[in-house]
Amino acid sequence: MEEEEQNYGTQAPTMPYNPLGDRASIIEKINPDEIVELIRRRLMGQQQDPSTGKWEYVERFKDKSVSDICAWDLTTLILGISNQNTSLSKLDDKTIRKRAYGVTDTAVKMMISNWIEYKITNRAQLSFVAEIVYSITLITLKMADAEGIRKMITGMYSESRNINEFAEQKKSFFRKKWN
Repeated sequence: MEEEEQNYGTQAPTMPYNPLGDRASIIEKINPDEIVELIRRRLMGQQQDPSTGKWEYVERFKDKSVSDICAWDLTTLILGISNQNTSLSKLDDKTIRKRAYGVTDTAVKMMISNWIEYKITNRAQLSFVAEIVYSITLITLKMADAEGIRKMITGMYSESRNINEFAEQKKSFFRKKWN
């Protein structure tokens, strides 16, 4: 067996400079639509068929599921918080907790006021749904704690720009020397 030597050079390849693409892909990843849709479907007692990708009602979840209008109303309430703008905001812990409790309180009031239409049949079911609302709201708001996501995106943009500028300076130095 013959081994071929490869000349990799003395310089590592430069990273492509595309700060807008980096930021856009991160922002796309914090888009809450998928998780909110998953919550809505699960609250209605649906499960996704792995082979077809279609959502189907599961008979054994029928007694524990809420109505489609309840799932829609609650996920619409959640989307008021669970969005990219909120994730990129700057919030303190006190504001985050107050807002999470407020959204959960509103969800509980909605479920109590519309318990027949929402198919809320017992306290345990109400508590279960309230915990889901509180958890997703708190988690989304915590992304904005002390500008967490915003600082991460800014840091990545700055780091990418610095690496690219360094590579360009190095490249131009060698061009001057050899020309």
